[in-house]
Amino acid sequence: MRRPTSFPLILILAPVLAATLAVAQQPALTLNTIMQDPDWLGATPESVRWTDDGSAIYYNLKRPGSTLRDLHIVGLDGVSRRIDDADLSNADSPGGSWTLDRSRKVFSRNGDIFLKDIATGATTQLTRTSDSASAPMFLADESRIAYRRGQNIIVRDLATGFEEQPFDVRAANDPEDRKDEKTDYLKDQQHRLFEIVRKNKRNEDEQRARRLELRDLDGARAPKPWYLGDKVTIAGTDLSTAGDAMLVRTTPKGNRAGKRDNMPVWVNEAGYVENREVRTLVGTGEPTPHSVLLLRLGADEPIKIDLSTLPMFDDDPLADLRAAAEARAKAKKDAEKPAELPAPDKSAPDKTVDDNGAAAVAASTPAEPADAEKKPEPKPKKITRSVTTFNVQWSDDGSRVAFWARSSDNKDRWLCVVDAATGALTAAEHLRDEAWINFSFSQFGWMPDNETLWLLSERSGWSHLYLAPADGSTIRALTEGDWEVRSVTRSADGSRFFVTASREHPGSDDLYEIDAATGAMTRLSSLTGRNSYNISPDERHVAFMHSTTRAPADLYVQPLFAGATPRRLTDTVSDEFLAHEWAKPEVVPILSSHSEQPIWSRIYTPSADTPGIGSDGRRPAVMFVHGAGYLQNAHLGWSNYFREFMFHTLLTRLGYVVIDMDYRASAGYGRDWRTAIYRRMGEPELEDFADGIAWLVEHKNVDPGRVGVYGGSYGGFMTLMGLFRTDLFAAGAALRPVTDWAHYNHGYTSNILNTPDIDPDAYERSSPIEFAAGLSKPLLICHGMVDDNVFFKDTVRLAQALIELEKEDWEVAMYPVEPHGFREPSSWLDEYRRILKLFETHLK
Repeated sequence: MRRPTSFPLILILAPVLAATLAVAQQPALTLNTIMQDPDWLGATPESVRWTDDGSAIYYNLKRPGSTLRDLHIVGLDGVSRRIDDADLSNADSPGGSWTLDRSRKVFSRNGDIFLKDIATGATTQLTRTSDSASAPMFLADESRIAYRRGQNIIVRDLATGFEEQPFDVRAANDPEDRKDEKTDYLKDQQHRLFEIVRKNKRNEDEQRARRLELRDLDGARAPKPWYLGDKVTIAGTDLSTAGDAMLVRTTPKGNRAGKRDNMPVWVNEAGYVENREVRTLVGTGEPTPHSVLLLRLGADEPIKIDLSTLPMFDDDPLADLRAAAEARAKAKKDAEKPAELPAPDKSAPDKTVDDNGAAAVAASTPAEPADAEKKPEPKPKKITRSVTTFNVQWSDDGSRVAFWARSSDNKDRWLCVVDAATGALTAAEHLRDEAWINFSFSQFGWMPDNETLWLLSERSGWSHLYLAPADGSTIRALTEGDWEVRSVTRSADGSRFFVTASREHPGSDDLYEIDAATGAMTRLSSLTGRNSYNISPDERHVAFMHSTTRAPADLYVQPLFAGATPRRLTDTVSDEFLAHEWAKPEVVPILSSHSEQPIWSRIYTPSADTPGIGSDGRRPAVMFVHGAGYLQNAHLGWSNYFREFMFHTLLTRLGYVVIDMDYRASAGYGRDWRTAIYRRMGEPELEDFADGIAWLVEHKNVDPGRVGVYGGSYGGFMTLMGLFRTDLFAAGAALRPVTDWAHYNHGYTSNILNTPDIDPDAYERSSPIEFAAGLSKPLLICHGMVDDNVFFKDTVRLAQALIELEKEDWEVAMYPVEPHGFREPSSWLDEYRRILKLFETHLK
């Protein structure tokens, strides 16, 4: 029989001693450490951009203890330096417009226009005026540039310096136009009775006609203004790259957004309560429709672009909901009518008795025939849909212009193309979504042939790259699959695209090169994590910010080809931060009981010897719920929720398991995942939370009766829904929570719930205040009082509801100087002390 192997005691204890010494050598982790000014983490590079010649990289660094940033430059060799203030004017400016061969660049700086020769570095200042100049661009012939000066667009000949304003567009009536001149009886009488009045009018008309004739003959004068009328506001003007046409977008004059709400500011310099006007509420305003005009040099009248000819423009996707809302309103009105008197006796005159007992006889009303035809139910009135337009882009040769048109209900988007010669309108792409269009993926641009557009679209259910002919013929997909293309850069010659995509993992942003002709896809990056990329102007290198789940982002560079080795250029994370052994979250797919897709989640697990296990051997757990709804947090990089990440490390040291789920509605997982909450916010998410807790019970030894929940904004909303509508949680902290979606903004809320007048059921099933009676577990609410995103009013209204419902074990912590995202370390500390106390009291 083989004897058991014996080991020296020192070998058995070595791992335990090493772990103990490692913990002992670490600085203590406290809430005071975590919630202090984030400068203690180090200054992460910001606003990364290349020098114009691609030889070095600029970035900004925040000064410790200040909001000021300093500009730095680092070469490809990794040598970095801060640029002195005296040299800032010599630094390359971001943005600008390039010639096709990338030999020259025109840009604006401090309100003036400059021209740079890339090969020599010589820069020529073209303007020096007090009128701000901006948005310069090369025209198609590259011998001229155009730029904005105030509301006007100026064209400059680079050889001669001659400047002209090709189009003068005004939202006013033509003062010379008398065809709509109003008349009345007295005015007509004056002309009829007095020759001197008629004579003066003839002279005035003759002088006006002469002025117009001479103006048209004088080629040296500024162009005749285009008067669009005084009933519109100009929303945008975009000159063609040929310089001979302009696309003008207008909106009806007047505020259509609706009544604004008010927010008191209690703590301020004056000592008196200040009342600020803040945003409007969802559904309280009217859509602001855009009209589109094409102006051409030499033409007398603008060409009106008829957007109503776009595919499915008049197909109202909300018709059924409108009809139901009208029926609901009618039923309510009928129910509120006073009760009808009994039908009169038709066999004898109707007798009534007054207060004095006198009989009165009234004529009886003829009975309605039993077979009388009932009046048909009124049909819902026809709705005229409207659109807004944005992101106007002319082709390189100026022959076509493209722009997005978006329906006011956000169910349709069209990639519109207008022919500059004829004004003919074509939809290069039309996307209809019965829920809502995701404009996170709205990049597009022209190909060098001036006849094809590239674009991102969720038409397959996932964001992918497409080529769309401008004439509206068949669109061709360059990428496909159950993953996302997230950003696109077209190569200068149009032969390639550089894209970030989640092809390898939904939580990773990797860089790929795509052949524009074949769609062949090659991965260029090798560092897994969260990455943002910036291609050099010469397309020889790529700079990128790379982070991991436990380390903030730093700057890297590599040659722009597959297999290249990345080089780290900055190391900005502080030694104080690195001294701590931060929890490394697992990013795992949790099987869903309601979807074929898994629920990707971050899991923070205590070490086996960490105290906090209950008498039954099971652990407590905390669920963190990220905000925004449409946001991804179970990714492989550094999270914007960095304080929460550190707090989760502290919780694991106290024995808690922490779960952070990318519940349905989160970003990164395709259209169906995003729109699962349409008209029922708070329901699919709770189903996913239940799956997450079940997974913790099975895989992490968690006690299902000792799970807490917390989160801010949308996370606060979901905390309330979890406590009001389920028994999943033993306690919860709702931070700056939405309590009633009818009080949130229009842009976000109407996408998901439509508007309260059209879809009241969606608001009632999605608003926590409607379910406040379900609260039976301890609740902490924390809210900044100058929150102009989710108003403090949301919490006040919920508090009143809880008071009237006679609920116990709830409290509100208010923060008088804090907006939606807290700024003061003292506020962060106070808030998280309360959260930790809640969990320690009710989960241990």
